[in-house]
Amino acid sequence: MSVKAKEVLNGKFWIVEDDGIKIGTLSLSEDRFMFSTSYGTRFFDDEKQLKRTLGKKLEWLENNIVELDLSKEVHGYPTNTFPHNSMYDVKRKLPLFTKSEKSKSLYCAGYYIIKFDKGWVKSFCPKLITVERYETRGPFKTEFDMKQELSRVNK
Repeated sequence: MSVKAKEVLNGKFWIVEDDGIKIGTLSLSEDRFMFSTSYGTRFFDDEKQLKRTLGKKLEWLENNIVELDLSKEVHGYPTNTFPHNSMYDVKRKLPLFTKSEKSKSLYCAGYYIIKFDKGWVKSFCPKLITVERYETRGPFKTEFDMKQELSRVNK
């Protein structure tokens, strides 16, 4: 008999079953295993320690789920939802999208900083009308780039 570790996240997270019954979860971070059950959580430095504790052979089952590429980006800029009606405003250099097929509200893909009365704030996928009404910087492809610009304008 063996205990099966069914992969959920590639090389990071597994559901552990014994005879088809879930006995816990297993995760790997920073080269340490964390085994969580209803009795508590234990940490193991290697697979050998984990197997010894389980008292049975450990069988690793790969995740065979094929992920669909439902990309959450518009023209290379990230979005917070699956975009519909994506377009690019050439004049203002803004990647735009709607959140549903029939929606008329346009959102700007990417990270921005927006200057309100109280100062600059960070924003992810703001509405186009907000970007039009206030002074903005962006779009940025990463949160890191946006935070760098926010730091620069707050000096």
